[in-house]
Amino acid sequence: MKLTCINGSPRGRSSNSKVLLDRFLDGFRSVENGYAIEEVYLKGGKNHAAAVRALETSDIVILAFPLYTDSMPGIVKAFIETIDLQTFRNTSLKLGFLVQSGFPEGHHSIYIKRYLEKLAGRLGVDFLGTIIKGGVEGLQIQPKWMTRYLELFYELGQWLALEHAFNKNILEKLSGPEHLKGMRLMIYKLLKILGLSNFYWNQQLKENNAFGKRFEKPYYQPIN
Repeated sequence: MKLTCINGSPRGRSSNSKVLLDRFLDGFRSVENGYAIEEVYLKGGKNHAAAVRALETSDIVILAFPLYTDSMPGIVKAFIETIDLQTFRNTSLKLGFLVQSGFPEGHHSIYIKRYLEKLAGRLGVDFLGTIIKGGVEGLQIQPKWMTRYLELFYELGQWLALEHAFNKNILEKLSGPEHLKGMRLMIYKLLKILGLSNFYWNQQLKENNAFGKRFEKPYYQPIN
């Protein structure tokens, strides 16, 4: 038996997707040790053939990637387009997805979630479901009390090993809230007023010597 995790993050082994998958696999291994476990990275677009082989030869596949503009990274789309729906025959495959993002609300992932379910249907495989988790950007620098949700990934991995399915209650816990409201919404508004909501992104811009260019519009075309 074989479980393959396909990591579609452009960050590869240093990605937040890997952190989530690692905790998920820790839970899976704590229950099931009869599976061969393989990890395939799409970073750089070099391993699409290996990822397709994994779909064809695995019993369970989890495709994980970050949300990019309410969709997916180009390397993930390119991988999906290499799958030949006419010749794909691994109909016993159980296929699940993990979509993580920096948005605190799960609402942003609704449309990609619908697409992924259709993809599983077109492949003719057993759709495990889609794990949606927002608020993940910054995971690797956050204190432990802010990342307690990692234990839900551990439990989800255990559940998959035991039941060969995703636990719907855990999926619901991870995907919430769908929209910000109440005190949490007020906190985000306060952070914006204080100028703290962009702290992390400004830090990234400075590290890449792009802070002074953050308002530039290279593709802007004025209307005459």
